[in-house]
Amino acid sequence: MTTTPTLRQHTIHHDGVTIPVSRGGTGRLLVLCPGLSSTQADLGELAGLLRLDHDVVTFDLRGHGLASPASRYSFAAFGADLAAVLADLARHEPGVAPVLVGYSMGADLAVHHAADHYVAGLVLIDGANPVPEPFLTDDLLPRLRVMWEDQAARQEALRGTARQVLLTATEIEALNAEIDAVRSAVLGRYRRIGCPISMIMSTAMAGHGDEEPLPRLNRNWRSGVERLTRDRPRVAVSWLDADHGLVHTHAPEIARIIRGRLERC
Repeated sequence: MTTTPTLRQHTIHHDGVTIPVSRGGTGRLLVLCPGLSSTQADLGELAGLLRLDHDVVTFDLRGHGLASPASRYSFAAFGADLAAVLADLARHEPGVAPVLVGYSMGADLAVHHAADHYVAGLVLIDGANPVPEPFLTDDLLPRLRVMWEDQAARQEALRGTARQVLLTATEIEALNAEIDAVRSAVLGRYRRIGCPISMIMSTAMAGHGDEEPLPRLNRNWRSGVERLTRDRPRVAVSWLDADHGLVHTHAPEIARIIRGRLERC
């Protein structure tokens, strides 16, 4: 019978925010970084599967889940949250290098951290993609703004829970524009990373369907990965027939891929 690993929880205080951290399992150390509008609770199924044979750390970014709100939200500020979690680990276990597993924007945060610090490996789930074209274009912005407003409205029902997101639609739009800019220059970051890198990517990041702009956005997503592997041929890529919610719909497959990749590292 499989035993559910016991979770140990604590908080980190830095930069005026409180970051909740959970850890459980035994084996190789993995740090699972959520993305924009994503919480450690949202990644609970994947974390639970990985904890069966890995020592898994999860946490919430500022303004997400059980983390406190902040006066500012930016890619750099979220990167500081990840760095604070890793610094806390290093203080307690010096010399132990984790594998960073990042989802969506969390993958971008992991790449940026690994470009400047040693980590044992990277697993990037549907993020950190050097796409040739930005996603926030003038023709898409009206549709996206409606989506973000709806998302912010739905969040009211999640206030006070482990899945809440405290960012406004305007803040989410600004962050998506920043992520577009980050990805336009991310190839330079990859060139500074020496550890093994695995990507797990969705075939239909923007959603399934033949109506534009979905095919165009999905082609852009695949083109970004192709651009990366031409430049960094040792990056291992696995594709799942899924949209950007693959961590929710395909957690067992993702866990198996991660397990297989790490066994060969």
